[in-house]
Amino acid sequence: MSDCIFCKIAGGEIKTDFIYEDETVVAFRDLNPQAPEHILIVPKKHVAKIIDFSADDKNLAAHIFVDVVEEIAKKIGVDEKGFRLVINTGEEGGQTVGHLHVHLIGGRKMTWPPG
Repeated sequence: MSDCIFCKIAGGEIKTDFIYEDETVVAFRDLNPQAPEHILIVPKKHVAKIIDFSADDKNLAAHIFVDVVEEIAKKIGVDEKGFRLVINTGEEGGQTVGHLHVHLIGGRKMTWPPG
């Protein structure tokens, strides 16, 4: 999608230091971190929100939640102490960018409720 900021980042139009990249996913630090470690995991394919994943996307979803999360958590050193994954969906869910992204947040004690 040509006007999507995450598509532009994933496509290299907007330069960002990726902490992870493969053929389907990029990950980078959030510009407004909510914890010492706050990483955004973004599929390169434009998917507006999690409920827009198609049956064809199930391998992408599994890749993000099994492979990518583990690798990033280890890389930033939160795999042992713990971290939180967040997906905001829709306006009332707090989604501010219309491209699916997973927040991996850690490096401090998380509280509940989150907000």
